[in-house]
Amino acid sequence: MTIKFSDLGLSQPVMQALDMQGYDTPTPIQAQAIPAVLEGRDLLGIAQTGTGKTAAFMLPSIDNLRKADNQIPFKSCRMLVLAPTRELAGQIAQSAKDYGALAGLKVHSIVGGTSVNKDRNKLHRGTDILVATPGRLLDLIDQKAFNLSGLEVLVLDEADQMLDLGFIHALRRIRELAPADRQTLFFSATMPKQIKELVSGYCNNPVQVSVTPESTTAERIDQYLFMVQANEKQSLLEMILSGRHPVPGEFERVLIFTRTKHGADRVVKKLGQVGIAANAIHGNKSQPQRQRALDEFKRAKVPVLVATDVAARGIDIPGVSHVINYELPNVPEQYVHRIGRTARAGADGVAIAFCAEDERAYLKDISKQTDAEFDRLPLPENFRAVVEGVGPTKRAHPNQTKMKRVKPKPRGASADMRGGVKSDGPPKKKHPNRKGKPSGTGQGGKPGGRPQGNRGGKPGGRPGGKPGGRPGGGRSFQKRRSGGGGGQRRGGGASRQG
Repeated sequence: MTIKFSDLGLSQPVMQALDMQGYDTPTPIQAQAIPAVLEGRDLLGIAQTGTGKTAAFMLPSIDNLRKADNQIPFKSCRMLVLAPTRELAGQIAQSAKDYGALAGLKVHSIVGGTSVNKDRNKLHRGTDILVATPGRLLDLIDQKAFNLSGLEVLVLDEADQMLDLGFIHALRRIRELAPADRQTLFFSATMPKQIKELVSGYCNNPVQVSVTPESTTAERIDQYLFMVQANEKQSLLEMILSGRHPVPGEFERVLIFTRTKHGADRVVKKLGQVGIAANAIHGNKSQPQRQRALDEFKRAKVPVLVATDVAARGIDIPGVSHVINYELPNVPEQYVHRIGRTARAGADGVAIAFCAEDERAYLKDISKQTDAEFDRLPLPENFRAVVEGVGPTKRAHPNQTKMKRVKPKPRGASADMRGGVKSDGPPKKKHPNRKGKPSGTGQGGKPGGRPQGNRGGKPGGRPGGKPGGRPGGGRSFQKRRSGGGGGQRRGGGASRQG
């Protein structure tokens, strides 16, 4: 028997919002979690990314907040959702607005990389639902701009990723600041030892919901492997994206993962050199830059996105057809999160891994802990010959245009640096306000140089300086004026008088 959202006990406003979004049938995690959350129980949910966890905790929580009908607390919130990345926080906040469109609840999000003052202002009167990254939340608490005194529901989403990013101390402090009588909903894709310890401190006799075995990969994702040298990965990637070496599946949006921020930027730069447009998203990018890259990827304006693991949990975009692990993660669980960006919303997906000689240990750990099975793909014909430059040359991308370097023309009436011969160009025009310079030898200067002293200077001042100024020839960064010689150089060079 197929379960419908109408069978789970959700209120009419929430059901109408689901109808507006076109949702009718819950996912397994939603079908198991929603009834327990509606009862007010603490919950521990183990589910991979892309299984519908956001709706699993947001739909029943909106119903509970609406029924309680408590006032919005001053400088506080009624429901707090903690997320590891800015992108994930933004997507959760948007889902809360969509699901609660008819419930009359106020929703805000705060993340790092944005104005703290704006966050202070929008949270001054409090809010019903707040989605935040741990660092920015504690910043506001330390500034006495926010508190957790009015908290009724606390949600930790992607808890294992927060631990990977070093938020363990922040999570412990937030636990101490939150009221003891709150409801806690805890979600994680994996369940390492640290997560179990964290759950014991956050939850009180939680209902446990698990829809997939621990650390396994999605069944709808076909996984392939290339064994390739590290210095050959870029060439292989370019051949795949340009269609010169076919791989399974049709490209729609391609997400590429690297281990480092500089590695992501380097891949984007080299793809651009062969006419393949791509954006990078990582921790060194500002929040507007990251959001713009996601928007262009979502609209397929730039269908190639290169990311580090910091973005692995925040990219919830349908239509990601391929995930390419340009560099294998050194933490096996990260592989699960990376490839979980494809095969979302019931679709199928393709994951391709590049493995160099020094990454064989990573590949072994991934296969062991995630039960991943890879189909090995052959390298293109004459691949190494092409890489070494002795095989067929690379075909230029049809949109690629070569920029022709133009040698600047010499200025008219200017002396040639090598022979002292004037060019044949038109004479250089004088500025209408500039007086001509007398020829001859200037005082203390080179033959043919400009005169020194107070010739052309202002009366009452130092030679060539301002009226009443101190004498001397210190270096000046002021613009020259017509007829003046402020801060003149002696002998054609900058002089410093001791």
